[in-house]
Amino acid sequence: MENGNGGGCGKSLDGDQPIKRFTPPGFIEYKPDTELIFPPTLRKHEFKPLAFGNKRKKWFRPVTLQQLLEIKSAYPSAKIIGGSTETQIEVKFKNMQYTASVYVGDIPELRQFEFHDDYLEIGGNIVLTDLEKISADAIEHYGEIRGQPFAAILKQLRYFAGRQIRNVGTPAGNLATASPISDLNPVFVATNTVVISKSLEAEVAIPLSQFFLGYRTIALEPNAIIASLRIPVAKEKGEYLRAFKQAKRKDDDIAIVNAALRVSLDDSNTVESSDLVYGGMAPITIPAKKASEYLKGKNWTDPSTLEGVMNALEQDFDLRFGVPGGMATYRKSLALGFFYKFYHEVLADLADKDVKADTHAIGEIEREISFGKKDHDATQAYEQKVLGKERPHVAAMKQCTGEAQYTDDIPVQKNELYGCLVLSTKAHAKLLSVDPSPALDLPGVVAWVDHHDLPNPEANWWGAPSCDEVFFAVDEVFTAGQPIGMILAVSAKHAETASKVVRVEYEELPAIFTIEEAILKESYFDHAHYIKNGDVEKGFAESDHVFTGTARMGGQEHFYLETQACVVVPKPEDGEIEVFSSTQNPAETQAYVAQVTGVQANKVVTRVKRLGGGFGGKETRSIQLAGICATAAKKTSRPVRCMLNRDEDIVTSGQRHPFLARWKVGVNKDGKLQALDADVFNNGGWSQDLSAAVIDRGLSHIDGVYKIPNVHVRGRIAKTNTVSNTAFRGFGGPQGMFIAETYMEEVADHLGMPVEKLREINMYKDREITHFNQELRDWHVPLMYKQVQEESDYQKRREEIEEFNKTHKWNKRGLALIPTKFGISFTALFLNQAGALVHIYHDGSVLVAHGGTEMGQGLHTKMTMIAAEALGVPQDDVFISETATNTVANTSSTAASASSDLNGYAIWNACSQLNDRLAPYRAKLGPSATMKQLAHAAYFDRVNLSANGFYKTPDIGYIWGPNTGQMFFYFTQGVTAAEVEIDTLTGDWTCRRADVKMDVGRSINPAIDYGQIEGAFVQGQGLFTTEEMLWHRASGGIFTKGPGAYKIPGFRDIPQEFNVSLLKDVEWEDLRTIQRSRGVGEPPLFMGSAVFFAIRDALKAARNQWGEESVLALTSPATVERIRVSCSDPIVERVRVQPGEGEKSFFVSI
Repeated sequence: MENGNGGGCGKSLDGDQPIKRFTPPGFIEYKPDTELIFPPTLRKHEFKPLAFGNKRKKWFRPVTLQQLLEIKSAYPSAKIIGGSTETQIEVKFKNMQYTASVYVGDIPELRQFEFHDDYLEIGGNIVLTDLEKISADAIEHYGEIRGQPFAAILKQLRYFAGRQIRNVGTPAGNLATASPISDLNPVFVATNTVVISKSLEAEVAIPLSQFFLGYRTIALEPNAIIASLRIPVAKEKGEYLRAFKQAKRKDDDIAIVNAALRVSLDDSNTVESSDLVYGGMAPITIPAKKASEYLKGKNWTDPSTLEGVMNALEQDFDLRFGVPGGMATYRKSLALGFFYKFYHEVLADLADKDVKADTHAIGEIEREISFGKKDHDATQAYEQKVLGKERPHVAAMKQCTGEAQYTDDIPVQKNELYGCLVLSTKAHAKLLSVDPSPALDLPGVVAWVDHHDLPNPEANWWGAPSCDEVFFAVDEVFTAGQPIGMILAVSAKHAETASKVVRVEYEELPAIFTIEEAILKESYFDHAHYIKNGDVEKGFAESDHVFTGTARMGGQEHFYLETQACVVVPKPEDGEIEVFSSTQNPAETQAYVAQVTGVQANKVVTRVKRLGGGFGGKETRSIQLAGICATAAKKTSRPVRCMLNRDEDIVTSGQRHPFLARWKVGVNKDGKLQALDADVFNNGGWSQDLSAAVIDRGLSHIDGVYKIPNVHVRGRIAKTNTVSNTAFRGFGGPQGMFIAETYMEEVADHLGMPVEKLREINMYKDREITHFNQELRDWHVPLMYKQVQEESDYQKRREEIEEFNKTHKWNKRGLALIPTKFGISFTALFLNQAGALVHIYHDGSVLVAHGGTEMGQGLHTKMTMIAAEALGVPQDDVFISETATNTVANTSSTAASASSDLNGYAIWNACSQLNDRLAPYRAKLGPSATMKQLAHAAYFDRVNLSANGFYKTPDIGYIWGPNTGQMFFYFTQGVTAAEVEIDTLTGDWTCRRADVKMDVGRSINPAIDYGQIEGAFVQGQGLFTTEEMLWHRASGGIFTKGPGAYKIPGFRDIPQEFNVSLLKDVEWEDLRTIQRSRGVGEPPLFMGSAVFFAIRDALKAARNQWGEESVLALTSPATVERIRVSCSDPIVERVRVQPGEGEKSFFVSI
């Protein structure tokens, strides 16, 4: 045996032979103040032209301009690739194919720039990051006045995309794609920039004013390229140029409307020329021609000039209600608002003594880098050896370094196949035919899977608690995005390509999208719970005032970092199957995989290492993908993997339920509430999923924190043709409390009373009874309400804000103080149970398994701390490997903020059993004995060092109808004060400060809890402000199905000052949870609504200024559009667009 002459691992047969040891390399000491040089070898690298490909696809990489022009001459249709930021979108989402592509990133001639006397010439392929530096240098070179075009470019780049995109995106790419909302193109057009186009035959100068011919169409010959741009500098005197942009979110977002406005004045302030160029107002970047014509020869300082331009702009941009892209009123108001800002900015620069500029309109909201404080001493009074201390998340370092393994990181299995779903493209239709044969003919494609591959028709049905949904559509589809089948191929790319050629024929049927449409057509699911307490009619009769209103809030996309993912591995014996799934619900995944594969549950193991976020979106909706992948694995007897892309995830996985409430409130003159009557509806989507439990929780939280003696509230689930809505952090609680705070705000406005006072008057007191007959114990909301006001200087800031609003015409500030109580327990009684398994090994290490899944919330961190405290060992000696159905069976989903309570007590129970068994050895070996010594001694005495723990929540068991029994084990509570500033000309806003205080009982780990509170607050802020779900009316599909259209909060949306604290110095006498802690995952989310109500407060000031005294009914989310159109100022009122007869909006807001 040639290589087998060793004496075993690490041993040598020759005892005298010296052992060769590894010589460590000589590391150079790292000094933070030094930077590594660019590798000299790479600097000397000589780029050479490349060409490769086949008949279907060719790639070229020229390194000189001449080579590029020759390629373009030979292949006029070749796609020029710079940063590929637009091409990737075209290929991925628009299914565009390019037979020839040319990468131009290594052509030095296209990345040059040169300062000329009257213009700056830049290469077409200069990356935007370099353009920032060049623009800054140009301002220095030409001076601030002549350098105005470059200041405008810099401003637009400041909010354009992220740094990664700016590192590869180019001006030529911006121009060539001809996006109607490009941020740079209006600046280029307004400055009369000239494009230098080159081909083998000619060099042509094309003025930007003649460049854009139509939607995504430009005046560039097919064989030509954009070689450079010549950007003129401004005149030394009398020329003014400013750029503007408004998007759904300030940072890293595409524009709704943008503009570059230029005017040139003579010495008498008469307009010589102007260019008012807008994006987002037409299919192309477009100048406002009538406004420019009107301006010519007019005196800028004449007040009638402003009014004349405003009239002309209305004619230039006469958008109809159903205009593509929607938001007709808002877009028109921005066009006029931008000019209003520009006009007064120029007036201010002119400093004319006879005309006063409206300086309040100048500029935009700026913000500071976020800062804040936490109370790190909150747990000192009850700290133990492990519990109550701030400890880092056990996987934090692994997650930050990329070492943490998620579902799709699992190494590829032998013979593994990749699945790609084929989804319906119609909201409601009959399936006439499904033909996968064109896909099966493609190389690399192995199989097609659909409902025919299930063991029986009944196996196709799933859903909890109502089994009313199918894994695969059979004869009819009920929503756009419903799975029809799955293509299996040898690679993800092969599967994706093949899925697009499966032929599906439909016969369209009428579709319902909104709650209002469902009410009109009486389309409901069979669920109609109610809560009745007291005599509502008597309460109204005895009230001094009765007010009615409507509360409306939209849904929310989960937008977890890791989309739905699954790997299913069939085993060779007995039908065994192993499922790796990104799920919050391993037990239900196990049950349905058993169903679709036709085996018993004991043959199926579901394993979950961790999730990259869940938020409720993987409580039930993950089962759909797992069931389909398992069907595919069973059919092929091969492992199957599928990870959805973001678009697929959004259209299949559901969202937070939109809610509509029609409320009626009776109140006395002194502000004391007497009665509440409400009809509450949620949009369940096409199947019921968890909608019943969500509407129920909405009804139980509709009282907010307020004592109302007479309550009658009813809940219905609207059946529509949207994606099936599902659990989402808060699970109906935020919607119910939003209804409560809405009627409190509007009732206070009707009464002319400060809403803070109305809240205080009606707040529950300790031991009072809710409308569902539960006594409130350990009730600390009134205390926190007082503390937050004191700690945030609330009253002083309220006075300052009132003064600010009096002295600022267009910017308004608002303040809100919002309390919360959130009931902790699953609404389904049987789910309030948990199991745990704890092993102690010879070396004293401890392995814990429990039923909860880790999804970033720190559950495993808290569980290891509980086990460490219970067993008296260091936390580092306790490990949780994964969550699996073969270690802890019949688990509840990780949800309802109850996982620490349930699993923590189960672990404590198991550890108590082990402590009882180890007690004799502790007595024998003494208090200093280590767990290793104890375990060793116990093992040799044949003592069982494994224990199975169990816990079920006591006392609960609410009965709907009779209104008896306890609904929740306890309530997590909190209070938040938030302050905002809004720009009423644009709808832009910033959260200036937020002060959050939560009562989480005795915190197990305050570091984890602070993280949960901060994250939940920002996610809640997104729910109530930037995150708006829109459906495309014509196609019936979701429009906001990716980060391009759907806006979660960005870094700029974090409150500028963000203070978080935990309630301390109180006793929790009645709290019987693990360590007397409270659930913290969901309750803080509603605290984000304080930002919404602060925006409403600011809007009241804006409306009052213009004489609008009616009570504002503000729909959630408070998007920039809703903020702007709610302001009631003369500009927005003059452009308000009403629908024509039968005209409908472009988008449907669900």
